Amino acid sequence: MRSSVTLANRDSERTLAELTAPFDPGALLAGGGPWEVEIGFGKGRYLLRRALAAPGTRFLGIEVAAQYWGLLVERMRRRGARNLLAVRGEAEALLAALLPPELARAVHVYFPDPWPKARHQRRRLFDPSSIDLVLGLLAPGGRLFFATDHLRYGEVVASLLAAYPGVVVTPREGPWAEGPRTNYEAKYLAEGRPILRLEAVRRAAAGERPLHPDGWRDVAVGYRLSVPEPATREVMA
Repeated sequence: MRSSVTLANRDSERTLAELTAPFDPGALLAGGGPWEVEIGFGKGRYLLRRALAAPGTRFLGIEVAAQYWGLLVERMRRRGARNLLAVRGEAEALLAALLPPELARAVHVYFPDPWPKARHQRRRLFDPSSIDLVLGLLAPGGRLFFATDHLRYGEVVASLLAAYPGVVVTPREGPWAEGPRTNYEAKYLAEGRPILRLEAVRRAAAGERPLHPDGWRDVAVGYRLSVPEPATREVMA
């Protein structure tokens, strides 16, 4: 993962291999303030707008597509966004191995790939075996904001969140107060396509990172086996 992850702020660009461990995202942005994270920011419409509107908040965006990541980096430098860190890499790997737990007061996930075919559904960001990675990024009291036009997937996500310990889920009726948050959302609203939106609050105490009840079977536990020496065979003359 170290060679494939690239991080950029307004002034510089680095690979993960150039940074010291443990990783501290705050070391790459000037100032302080709470964090908000968007997973799969696409062209970065919402993330950049929020960063410019809230200079006292730090923003971190994750995107696997190099073209979209580069587009946001170009735009944030042109607009002078000092409080935005753009990370290119696989979201699940970054959540599992790089980003500190309980980093963010808000996590945004808008119109993720629903992977509708049954054989591909294990690739979904919201899955019983990986949902703890997303929710573990939230500080106690933090909020997850989610939207999708794939209603069946949205219902699955709502059920997963409702079954997760210490999370309260609220379906949102109607659009966001400030209007569409992504290019997809603006397009789908213009087309009259239904959109499912959710808000979820993490009520778990600090340090509590439970697993989803349906995801424990996928947890790998390693242990050392004591293997006996093979019995000595007699050599027949």
